[in-house]
Amino acid sequence: MKRPWCVLVSAAVLSVLLMASRSAWPQGDVIAGVWNPHQERVTWSRGRHAVVFPYSRALPDSRLTPGALNPAVTQTTLRETICRRGGYTRSVRPAERYTEALKRAQIREYGYSDHRLGDYEEDHLISLELGGSPDSPRNLWPEPHRVVGGWDSYAKDRLENRLHWMVCHRRITLSRAQYLIAHDWIAAYRRYLGPVPYAHRRHGHRVYR
Repeated sequence: MKRPWCVLVSAAVLSVLLMASRSAWPQGDVIAGVWNPHQERVTWSRGRHAVVFPYSRALPDSRLTPGALNPAVTQTTLRETICRRGGYTRSVRPAERYTEALKRAQIREYGYSDHRLGDYEEDHLISLELGGSPDSPRNLWPEPHRVVGGWDSYAKDRLENRLHWMVCHRRITLSRAQYLIAHDWIAAYRRYLGPVPYAHRRHGHRVYR
């Protein structure tokens, strides 16, 4: 028995629509929408979305966040400050209520379309363990947790630890370490840790491309 042509057409249309809808479902990491290389994009993994920032967002805007120093930390006070055994950064770290309010304001100032606080670390550009100012807005910025290529807050943390070790073991001067991390921390990472950042697995993070 032959089926009416209208039934065959309807079945074909339904099949096309079903295939299109399935291709739009998140499977692994799927880019949602058209990505502007200067803006964030959204990926999906296991049904959860994550904002991934372009490489250009890995470094702060030098006009807004040039870096600022803690005058108590100098080459002659290393043993009493950043190189003493335990407790220094905890003793100078600003209150979370201050950094969270600043993060909200700076996310708008930086022009990010993603306003979820959890997608950023309110980071000290010159880290506390390198003598950066604890509370100056010129030394704090909303650093993305996920950046294309892995140049994100986790990679910068590794560099901070490396430079801190070098300063305290007299392999590099404090002022040199401060300049390197404030000027271009990615270049410093490539110089002292390797050409590409390690893939980090904590908090479900991985290198995004």
